Amino acid sequence: MMNFETRTGPDFGSAAPVYPEAVVPDWYRDAKLGFFVHWGLYSVPAWAVAHPEGGVPTEDAYAWHQYAEWYGNTVRIEGSPSWRRHQELYGPGRSYEDLAELWDASAFDADAFVAELVGAGARYIVPTTKHHEGFCLWDTETTTFNSAARGPRRDLIAEFHDATRRAGARFGVYFSGALDWHVGDHSPIESDTDLFRHRRNDDAFARYSARQLEELVARFSPDVLWNDIDWPDGGKGAQEYGVAALLSRYFDAVPGGVVNDRWGVPFHGFLTREYTDVPDILDVPWESTRGLGFSFGYNQDEDERHTLAGPDLIRLLVDVVSKNGNLLINVGPDAQGRIPDLQRATMRELGAWMSSNGDAVYGTRPWIRAEERVGAPRRYTTSGAAVHVHAFDPTVGEIDLPPELAGRAAVWADGQRADIAERADGTTVAVIPAGLRAEPVAVLTVESR
Repeated sequence: MMNFETRTGPDFGSAAPVYPEAVVPDWYRDAKLGFFVHWGLYSVPAWAVAHPEGGVPTEDAYAWHQYAEWYGNTVRIEGSPSWRRHQELYGPGRSYEDLAELWDASAFDADAFVAELVGAGARYIVPTTKHHEGFCLWDTETTTFNSAARGPRRDLIAEFHDATRRAGARFGVYFSGALDWHVGDHSPIESDTDLFRHRRNDDAFARYSARQLEELVARFSPDVLWNDIDWPDGGKGAQEYGVAALLSRYFDAVPGGVVNDRWGVPFHGFLTREYTDVPDILDVPWESTRGLGFSFGYNQDEDERHTLAGPDLIRLLVDVVSKNGNLLINVGPDAQGRIPDLQRATMRELGAWMSSNGDAVYGTRPWIRAEERVGAPRRYTTSGAAVHVHAFDPTVGEIDLPPELAGRAAVWADGQRADIAERADGTTVAVIPAGLRAEPVAVLTVESR
């Protein structure tokens, strides 16, 4: 997956706008776990090719796109699997945008939905307000192509917002700033190059995107502004509707707000890494994001082979946090607004683990290193004077303590003092209590004596 913080054109030289100060607030760094919610017209067909092991050839990556939320693009690539399936299911006379009339969101209960996310450990929730298809999920004055006027005939973002605030979590918005297939007449995207060429960059579209974003800020005061895949070039200068001015007004309105790095300008908050393994601690705050499966939008072609199991999700979260990151894991509801059973089961396993071990995750910071490269797999986080050792394979029964911890260690596990032993070679080991050896990750907390 490409990284976006280096895509910062065009160069305005001496006429470059002035950006606000880039600050990533402590609440965000402490939160550690957020939930994306990808929901839109693509949730009606809810389908993409579930890739075989090893993926598909590069030249087929877009025609065989595994992201179900890209259905509005893949269905326009003649001969693609989505194109063929769409003809069979809906007939050649029904366009992608016609699917709005098939979306009723009849089972969506915002409070119950948000309760599942918070129960899984989420400290912030970021639903898609408008994905690349251009369909808005709030009651916007900018277009009638929205969920209040068509399909569900409900202001879904208002419902998400109100439920999230009631649950005591932070609320963010995802917004597709530069891609909007509803207001463009470009050919379908079939390569990474097309991703940046087949889009509108004119002033009128920049104003349109700005109006939509300002509506979201005015109505919902989002704690997170999560923009995707750049911004129209016509709105990157010093105009009052330009990115710099928009972000300045956002931070004035939401002083504790935070933004990501996908604006296409020389300014960002936290970095994003999508379906990417980060090998070591990053010096700056960052966020790992991916779906519970290999798609963000619900893909009914995926099954347990493509979906993270609970232990895998727990280890992913700990790995990310140990490297100075947050995890923004995605849930993709079906068209009726239900969380698929496979996803819910994984989320509940995470929630159960976090209810016992959250103190070793929330509010922590990286230790002097994220992990050891030899021996039983483990990660480290730290809070105050305590260092948390996360054993990824508790069945080994004991964990070597690094020299920095061995000499001053009082080790606790599950609220009890853990036994310490010393091998003949002088290595100090902490014994994992038998009751924790069946856990996906066992946490040992090392404190100064």
